[in-house]
Amino acid sequence: MGEDLGRVLVVDDDEVIRQLIAVNLTLEGFEVATATDGQDCLDRVMDVMPDVITLDVMMPRLDGWETASRLRTEERTAHIKVVLITARAQESDRRRGMGIGVDAYLTKPFDPAELIEVVRELAARAKA
Repeated sequence: MGEDLGRVLVVDDDEVIRQLIAVNLTLEGFEVATATDGQDCLDRVMDVMPDVITLDVMMPRLDGWETASRLRTEERTAHIKVVLITARAQESDRRRGMGIGVDAYLTKPFDPAELIEVVRELAARAKA
């Protein structure tokens, strides 16, 4: 294994998308864990201790907005870099994400290369 690029928690209720993101990041050299929705993410985040979380917005039980918001308000997870991934590309959604304090915002369908670039950048910042 080359350099330690960091640990990523991939959160998406769609198994295909979750696997696509996980495989791309694993091939890139990241250590990857997955969660099936926002509640699963919050349940696992302290065990995984990721540098970056990729977070789908539209999910059952607990959506990406609420999950990101809870991550930000909890002292032990407030520092984790968060990338929201959503089909909702409206400017109001983007502003809402930035208001919560997410670090990046990607719209579906996303380019895997762009996702990797964003995650790589955030992971480097998380480690700095």
